[in-house]
Amino acid sequence: MREISLRVDPYLVNSRITPNQLTYLMVVAGVLAGAALLVPGLTGAILGALLIQLYLLLDCVDGEVARWRKQTSITGVYLDRVGHYLSEAALLVGFGIRGADVFHQQGASTEWLWAFLGTLAALGAILIKAETDLVDVARTRSGLPAVQDEAAVPRSSGLALARKAAAALKFHRLVGGVEASLVILAVAVVDAVAGGIFFTRLGIAVLAAIAVVQTLLHLVSILASSRLK
Repeated sequence: MREISLRVDPYLVNSRITPNQLTYLMVVAGVLAGAALLVPGLTGAILGALLIQLYLLLDCVDGEVARWRKQTSITGVYLDRVGHYLSEAALLVGFGIRGADVFHQQGASTEWLWAFLGTLAALGAILIKAETDLVDVARTRSGLPAVQDEAAVPRSSGLALARKAAAALKFHRLVGGVEASLVILAVAVVDAVAGGIFFTRLGIAVLAAIAVVQTLLHLVSILASSRLK
């Protein structure tokens, strides 16, 4: 996406649009991606994936334009973080509502369990980000400098090995916006071939499980490291 954004930047640098306005557009694209999943069938999944790609593009260009114009700000950083929270949560909530079949494409009833699991996955995705961001909050309020990369390694050799294995598998990335949108598109393709929404619901359950497990593991990893020392 950086290769694309660097070709888009020249048209934006000399425009009247501000970096923060680009961030607002990023948030709109991300939230609309979640809403697009309410459209049944492949159409909704394709729209969601395309809007997430637009979200990713805007996430690149807002910072690049800000740096080029020397307009970087704390407000911009804050808006960017809030945008990631909202957009990734909206995508997973939308995925859950899609699995709940609110428009009764698969039957006469709405299965709200799947909406709950999608919301659970969204909550986990938010908490994972919050756990990382709150390290800086805790350190700042304690008068400590920003955490260094080496402090992220758990003090226990066993936990350090487990963290390295989890990082290699990268399963935690599946609840991120871009990766989740591709999972959603993949299960929608399988459902289109097989008929029904079984694989959509399976995908919701898997992402919810990953989000819950990753939330707990990430918290343990932080507490067992030197990030809060």
